[in-house]
Amino acid sequence: MGVSKKLSEKWSERKHNESSSYRFHRCLCLNQLSSYLCQIGIRSYIPKLPRYQSSFTPYIFSQEEMSAIFSAVDGLTLHRKMMNSMIFIMPALLRLLYSTGVRISEALDLRNKDVNMNDGYLVIKDSKNGKQRMLPFSESLTIVLKDYVNHRNRLPVPVFEEDPFFISLNGSRCSSDTVYKWFRKILRQAKIPFTGNHNGPRVHDLRHTFAVTSLARMGETGVDLYSKLPVLSTCLGHQSLNATNSYVRLTAEMFPGLLKSADLVCLNVFPDLMSYESH
Repeated sequence: MGVSKKLSEKWSERKHNESSSYRFHRCLCLNQLSSYLCQIGIRSYIPKLPRYQSSFTPYIFSQEEMSAIFSAVDGLTLHRKMMNSMIFIMPALLRLLYSTGVRISEALDLRNKDVNMNDGYLVIKDSKNGKQRMLPFSESLTIVLKDYVNHRNRLPVPVFEEDPFFISLNGSRCSSDTVYKWFRKILRQAKIPFTGNHNGPRVHDLRHTFAVTSLARMGETGVDLYSKLPVLSTCLGHQSLNATNSYVRLTAEMFPGLLKSADLVCLNVFPDLMSYESH
């Protein structure tokens, strides 16, 4: 016996004081369960998902803010007799996130063999969708990464191809919690207000900034978004164009008139759902 229509409708009813987000994801679980049961031959009623539109809007750093962040991270200092690898990790890591749009988890999961500085590309083991992709990076980022490696290799720990690229003083993988704490410190020095964990600005907002900045540059140069949106989607590791399309909407809102009217037809290709990643 599968999921009946009566049970499904009762489950899908909105509960007292329940947010639309929580209800949507609760109903989504039942929808996926019923779909699976049908696939294995157990007849089940597949409920229609309730309408849900997220109110979350990612924080997009301005060029002035990014300049302030880089200035602050390059000026990091330690108290006398202290030693911390974050002092040379953060300048390289933040520039990597900003210029490639990778997720923080993907960056910290990089191994030495995944970073090819001779040919300028990364091999990303997609932490969210379980796929692998290759990302090129610029010559300027190559210089930054090589400078980081020069400092890292002075640590009294062995470094092998299979080891993490970003490491702590004992050679272990750099932790995301440590990055978040240092990023908060950098924001303070850059005089960028931090309004809370949800509203940010967060480390992950560097990824959002990369996406919007890339689209804005396409608009400035008159690039056809129809042909380039799949490229950006692949770089970001999105499984569908829907998530990437959300950045088109955001870019159009932030830079009115920048994207050509012909390109804005992209806004109507997908449903008007805000699907920005929160992690």
